[in-house]
Amino acid sequence: MINVNTQTGKDAENCAEDFLITQGLQTLARNVGCRYGEIDLVMEQGATVVFVEVRLRTHMSIQSGAGSVDYRKQQRLIRAATHLIQRTPALQERPIRFDVIAYNTRHRHRVPYWIQQAFDASI
Repeated sequence: MINVNTQTGKDAENCAEDFLITQGLQTLARNVGCRYGEIDLVMEQGATVVFVEVRLRTHMSIQSGAGSVDYRKQQRLIRAATHLIQRTPALQERPIRFDVIAYNTRHRHRVPYWIQQAFDASI
């Protein structure tokens, strides 16, 4: 049984994927997990592999969805992406980018806040 928060998170990931597809990106993988963490979406835009973290925050009293991708989370995403690239020859030697899609509401008609190149990593 999926709890409400898990389902809401999956809905946000679906919305983010749909939004990015309308922006011309193509989906390579979803919810790629390894011992270092999980990457919500792996997309491509031209030759660039785009690792996307989707964040949903319903209570802005703590911090925004975008603000919740702190240094520690960035490092986990970088390690997970490195692991995926090393295990996937087709991704090697391609430019990469880390994006964040943030939603600050639980409502069905949410508007994505897309931060391209949200942080940098030297892989």
